[in-house]
Order: sequence, then C-alpha cells, then structure tokens
Amino acid sequence: MPDTAPLVKSVRKQVSDEEWAVRVDLAAFYRLVAHYGWDDLTATHLSARVPGEDAFLLNPHGLFFDEITASSLVKIDYDNNVLLDGGYPVNQAGFTIHSAVLSGRPDVFSVAHTHTRAGMAISAQKNGLLPLSQTSLRFYNRVAYHEYEGVALDHSERDRLIGHLGTHKAMILRNHGLLTAGESVSEAFSLLAYLEKSCQLQIDALSGGQELQMPTPEVCEHTAQQFDKFSPLGSRDWPGLLRKLDRMDPSFRD
Repeated sequence: MPDTAPLVKSVRKQVSDEEWAVRVDLAAFYRLVAHYGWDDLTATHLSARVPGEDAFLLNPHGLFFDEITASSLVKIDYDNNVLLDGGYPVNQAGFTIHSAVLSGRPDVFSVAHTHTRAGMAISAQKNGLLPLSQTSLRFYNRVAYHEYEGVALDHSERDRLIGHLGTHKAMILRNHGLLTAGESVSEAFSLLAYLEKSCQLQIDALSGGQELQMPTPEVCEHTAQQFDKFSPLGSRDWPGLLRKLDRMDPSFRD
C-alpha cells in the first residue's frame, strides 16, 4: 500500500467560527502554493493570525503543502508555545520569520514566505527587482530587502527583519526567497502571485540577451500609485480560487 498522510482529527468543534474560517483560507493558500509549483518540499511557510487570540497558525513541519488541511494547522503563540498541534513539529525558522512580522506589524494578518526558483534567483541579483513590466511596477519603491544571515533560527534576527520590512507588504530576502504580508490571507496570496510573476518575468527578460527597456521613474511611480488605490488586494479573485480548489480536491476544508 502506498504511504499516505495521516488522517488528522477535525478540530472544527475545538475552535471558534472565526478561527475555523481562517483555517480554511490558510489551508487553501497552502494548496494553491502547491498547485502553482511555489512549494519547496516541506520547507517554507505561510501563516495567519487567530482572530481574538494572541496566536497564529502555521503549517505542521512534515506535511507537504498539498496535504495540509484546516485541522492540521498548528496554533502557536508568540513565545513559541504550541496551543493546538497538527501532529507534527513547528518549523522553527518559520516561527522566527512569522512571529517577527505578525508581532511587529499589527496591520498584517497573513504572511507568506517561499523559496521559488525565480524568487531565489532575483534575491541573488544585486539590483533586486527591476521595473520591467506593469506587473513589477506594483512593487516600485514598495519592496523591502533583508540581508541573508543564515537559516532563520536566531530569534534576534526578528528585530532586523521587521525593521527592514518597514511599512512595506513585500520583501526580498537576499540569497533566500520572497516574503509578502497581507491584511488578509487573500491579499498575502495575491501579492505573492504578482511578486512571483515579476521575478519570473525578470529572469525571462534577462535571458533574452537584448537591451532592456524600462519606463521612466516618473511613470514607474505614477503606476505604483495607481496600484496603491487597489489595496488591499485579493477579495475579487479569492472566491474563484476557492472554487478551483473545490473542483480539484476539497479536502483542504477538513
């Protein structure tokens, strides 16, 4: 018999309606990251606050993203105490990164961190994200950078990480990957989708061997300000993304 992920007993009756709704959205986020190929085996992590509690939800470290369900998510507080586990340990680098952003930015509800091929490639380029397209102009002067310090296991890095993020909702972790911070799960996903596409486009454009055409700084800033008016993102696309997942495999709701 093939090995399968262990069944996790539903925690639906152990949590509030508000927490359950967030669990379903965050589990959907994990499934979407897997669907679009942005996952990295059991590495990387997505989080969301628990409404009304000083805690957040994180993936159980050992499940693949396409196995995660609403019930399997781990509830953890900001002192690294597990309040409701999903049968697996917590990714400690994930705790460091997500506890930093969620504790340091009260306006942020959900955080995403990935190690995609394109994201890591851009993170290794000295000039960072370039204003090459309408998609990337969303992040013009609106993406932060954090220098690489090693695997994020040192809790002292949290202060520097949140300091570098500042008021931005997107950050490139140098020599590491991407991070987005949204006012909702859907916004964190949308920002990640646009940032990932911007990185992919930059790699494609640079590989063409031709001189690059970029808009003027004035046009770049004008376009970024136009995108600012659309914030927060995600609410329009999210219901359709959930319908997509329901057609594929609705077990994320378990």
